[in-house]
Order: sequence, then C-alpha cells, then structure tokens
Amino acid sequence: MLIVAGLALFWLVAVFFRLGYLQLIEHADYLARAQRQQQRTIEITPKRGAIYDRNMHPLAMSVQVDSAFAVPAEIGANLPMAARLLSGVLGIPQDVLEARLQTSSSFVWIARKLPPDKAEAVRALNLKGVYFQKENQRFYPKRELAAHVLGFVDVDEKGLGGIEYELDSRIRGKNEKIVVMSDAKQRWFDGGLAQRGSGADVVLTIDEKIQYIAQRELAAAIAKTHAMAGTVIVQNPNNGEILALANQPTFNPNAANEAKQEARMDRAVSAIYEPGSTFKLITLAAALDQHVAQPGEVINCENGAVYIAGHRIRDHKPFGLLTVAGILAQSSDVGAIKIALRLGAPKFYDYIRAFGFGRQTGIELPAESRGILRRLENWSPISIGSISMGQEVGVTPVQLVTAVSAIANGGLLYKPHIVEELRKGNEVLPGEGDIGPSEPKRIIQPETAATLRRLMEGVILDGTGKLARLDGWTAAGKTGSAQKIDPATGRYSPTQLIASFSGFAPINNPAVTILVSLDSPVGEHEGGQVAAPVFKRIAEQVLAYLDVPRDVPLSPKLLQAAYHSSREPDSASLEDFTPADFSFQPETPEKAAHGADLQLKEPAVTVALDQGGDIAVPDFSGKTMREVTQACLRLGLDPMLVGSGLAVDQAPTAGTKVRRGARITVRFGTASSARAARFGSGSGQ
Repeated sequence: MLIVAGLALFWLVAVFFRLGYLQLIEHADYLARAQRQQQRTIEITPKRGAIYDRNMHPLAMSVQVDSAFAVPAEIGANLPMAARLLSGVLGIPQDVLEARLQTSSSFVWIARKLPPDKAEAVRALNLKGVYFQKENQRFYPKRELAAHVLGFVDVDEKGLGGIEYELDSRIRGKNEKIVVMSDAKQRWFDGGLAQRGSGADVVLTIDEKIQYIAQRELAAAIAKTHAMAGTVIVQNPNNGEILALANQPTFNPNAANEAKQEARMDRAVSAIYEPGSTFKLITLAAALDQHVAQPGEVINCENGAVYIAGHRIRDHKPFGLLTVAGILAQSSDVGAIKIALRLGAPKFYDYIRAFGFGRQTGIELPAESRGILRRLENWSPISIGSISMGQEVGVTPVQLVTAVSAIANGGLLYKPHIVEELRKGNEVLPGEGDIGPSEPKRIIQPETAATLRRLMEGVILDGTGKLARLDGWTAAGKTGSAQKIDPATGRYSPTQLIASFSGFAPINNPAVTILVSLDSPVGEHEGGQVAAPVFKRIAEQVLAYLDVPRDVPLSPKLLQAAYHSSREPDSASLEDFTPADFSFQPETPEKAAHGADLQLKEPAVTVALDQGGDIAVPDFSGKTMREVTQACLRLGLDPMLVGSGLAVDQAPTAGTKVRRGARITVRFGTASSARAARFGSGSGQ
C-alpha cells in the first residue's frame, strides 16, 4: 500500500509540475498555436454608402455575396484534385488554382464575390478545406443608367470612376475584420465580427427618369446618324443642377472591366472640342453687353468672305446685308467676326473667361478638363476672328451648357453640380470643398440676357435650328457644326464634324437647358439637321414630365398631322433600349375614371408598327402629364403629349397590346374639351 501510495504521489506531483509548466511557462506559445489552428482573421471589403437620384431611387448599393477561400493544410494531398474540380466550376485554369493554393497553408482566397450560381456550384462540391465568407459587392440595379456619373469600383470596393472615385473617401466605409473559428472536427463557423461604420450615402441631382429619356434619345440618334460618340446634358439653368448626363458609347458598371477604355470615358467633362457656331453666343453676349452692337443693326457680311491680317475667311454660304439678329439666326461667320472686331480682343477675352471657359467648372466628377483657351498675349492677329466663330478654342460639354444656362437665367453663372447632399441615415452631412451648389456670379446684365434670348428664339423660328421647334413650348438655342482636324493633313476636315445644339425652354421662364453633341455623324452632319431634332424630342418629354405649363397654343392641324404621322425611322432602334435594360420594374398603372366619352381613332400605320406586343396600354384618363410620362417610361412606351390639363383622350385605347417603344398619343384638356373635338373629324377639330 505504501508503494502504491508513493507511486501515486509521485505521479500527481509530476502531473502538477507538468501542468504548471504548460499553463505558466508555455502558456503564451500554446495559446498562439491554438489560435493559429482554430481562428482566422480575414479583412473584408467595407460597406459603401448608397447612391440615390434626387427622388431617392437607388442607383448604386452594396449587397452581400459569397467569396470562397481555402485552408490548404486541410486539403492536404487532395490539392490537385480540388484544384481540378474548382477549375471546372469557376472557369479558372487548374494550374493557376494550384499555384494559388500553394502560396499559404493557412488561408487562401479561391475566388471572391462569386455569382450565386457559381457559389452554389462550389458549395455542391463539398470539398474539405473550402469555405465561404460573406463580402460586400457594389451593385448597380439600373445597369447603364447614369454609368458615367456613378463610375465603378474594383474588387476591393475602391472607387475607380465617377462619383465612386470623386467621393470615395466619403462613400467608402472603414475596413471590416472578421474572425472565423473551427471546432475539433475542423468545421468552420463565424467567431465574431468587428463591424465598422458604413460610408455616407450620396443623393445626386440626377433624375433617373430624365436620365433615361436623355440616354434613350441619344442612343437613337447615334443609331440613326452612325456618329462615333455623343453627349447629352440636361441642366436646371436656375441653380446649376445637372438633371441628366448621358454619353455614348456607354458601359455597364457591374462589368466595367469588360468595357473598352473609350466607353468608360466621361465625355461630358473630359472631351475637348471646338464648339463652332455655338460659340457665337459668347461673341454676341459680349458685344451686346458692351453696347457695340444692337439686334436690329445691319452689317455687311461681304457676300461670304472677309480678310483678317491677310487671311481670307469664308462663310459657310454667301450673305450680304444681315441684321445682328440675322447673323445669329443664319450663323454667319463673317458677321460674327465683324462684331468681334468691334469688341476688341481684350474685352472679348475677359468675357470668355467670365463665362467659365479655360478653367474647370468644379463639378463633382473626376478628370474634368479645363478646355483650351490661350492667354491673350499668345493670340495671333487672326485669333479674334477664329475664336469669334468657335475655332482656336476648346470647350467641354459641361462648360458650354453652363454658359448657355447663364444666358437663360438672366446673366448669372452657376457652378454646375451633380451632388445634392450627403447623408448618414436621416442626418444630412455638411458638404466639403466644392460639393453642392455655390453662389452665382453675374457675367452679363439681365437686359443683355433678355435680348440674347430673343435672338436665340429667332434661330429656331427663322434660322438654322428650325428642327428644334417644340410643340407647345417656346424655345431658344443655337446650332453648331465644328470641323475636326484631319490627323492626316493637319487641316480641318470637310466631312468630320462635331454637330451640336444648345438651347433652353421655355423662353420667359426657362426650366431646362439641354446640350446635344454628336461626334462625326455620317451623311447629314450639321447641328441643325442631326442635333436639333434630338433637342426637340428630349425637351418635349422632359418639360411634360416636369409639368411645365405650355406657353404656345397648338394648331389643330399640327395636332392632327402629328398624330397621323408614322413614327420616325430611328424610333424603331429604341426597341432594345428600354427601361427593362436598366432593371426598371413595370408597375400596374393606377386605374382612373373615364373622364371622356370620346376615343381617338387609331390610324392603321400605328397599328402596323406598334401593336402585336405584350404590353397593355394603361388607361390615362384624368391623369396629369407627369403621371402619364412616368407610367409610359416605366413600361418602355414613347409618350406624345398634346394640350394641357388632365388626360381626356388617348390612342391606342386602354388595354391595347403594343410593343416596347410604341408611341402613345395622349390629349390633355378639361372634361368638356373631350366632347368638343375629335382627331381627324374636320379641319380645326
């Protein structure tokens, strides 16, 4: 018994000393080894703030997706087989996966941010040592809608373009670290999450419906004219807000790495071009403001040619005597040169700078160009003549639309801005630097702006911009056809041009300024031929959507002709460019009471072109222009709105099945007006 007791005591003492050694002397070493075996700390991408349009519709958000990682030590000798199986599912070469799995024995990313189908396929393999971790991934639910404004991010959620890049430090949250643990059977589970605050949400001035209209019409114009590229900007001239900014070619920010570099370029702020005749607005604004010219004054345009410093400059067509108003309406180069010579180079240069050319506007988008404007001392003797008609000067679309807005609003230059506010939950965060609006600067007198607006109206009524004339609203603008430099010869090309139109509507109380620019259209290539009609289509839809009151009565004959005319040839190209492409979900339109007992007769041409689809035309009776426009845009229909007030008649009738892109004519008025007139029931009716 004593021997047994002694052995037991010796064993207990040995165990005690061994436990003491392990717990006290070797504690730190074994704790570290246990943590290495049981825990993994993974740094995952932070949650970025969302980006909304002005009506709080989400344009960019972060969603959680699965990322696959491996613990190679657990895979062991089965590593080649695991690599082969994963290669077949993920489409990654087997040798690449094997090399990746051999870089570490504890943790290796296999594939990050997997699509749901691939994540399920990997999970179905049930491979030992392969696990999943949730990460944040940027998602753009409207796809190409406002892609150049939003930008895109890389796999680590770092902004690489657009607002995502410009406000990356505000949108991007702090890095998150997650601890994953395994039990004795090597089953992995979440051990704990060190959450950091997400980034700030961004509310843009963009309206997604106006943005859709701009992108749709620009795409149609590109398809019709075969232009290399194009830009449309819609701005509120009264505060500088950008309501829409569209570029072609465009890209899907969900797959930005698959797009070409030129498709990701934001031409609205980065592309520099000679503005051509649209720059005559600046020439005349300066001359009228300095009282060196009057609208009714007659100027001899020398039958189409003028000499400056021994150089002969020819007009696009010979003109004799023209008033100052006629010079703008007919876009006479000689007339503009003569007016600029009266003004003088120093004053002219000061006004060009005052309108914002030659420097960045400060819009909250990256890679903005200053344009090209040489210092006054570097002007040659003929520079004043060239610049007066839009040559020897380089501008960006956002500079030009901002300058036209200053004319529209009475002479105040607002900084263009595309960010309305930053939010954290319901709290509005203070802006930093140049974010948001700023105080305007007066650059011309209100009387000068009012005179110039009337002259710009003449461009549309009697000049080169007749195709920009709106149905139901007054409008003012200026066409531009700027020759591009031919790289082969170093001279201006007779066929490669930038066709543009810049204008606003209505004249007395402008609601929108719109710029349309098409790069190198094929065939007809002048601004009044190809860009002005795009301005018209965009302006009519946007003004109706904004419920801007009509200030011009519609002729019944014009109404009848417009309804019975077939859709324009380029409208068919919109079939593949509908709200569905941007993940707009069609909603069931609200049913309204029938406010009229008369129906529009559906012409055969409309039936042939538009019917036979799967979209039921809603009943628009009693709805406002804004409600009708919103419903049509949701369904991918092309609204043609006539009159004012509430909807009293429509064609095709409610319930008719039509295709996407079909034109829907809706007449507005009072309930009694529905009984007073019918389409096609006699002249004047």
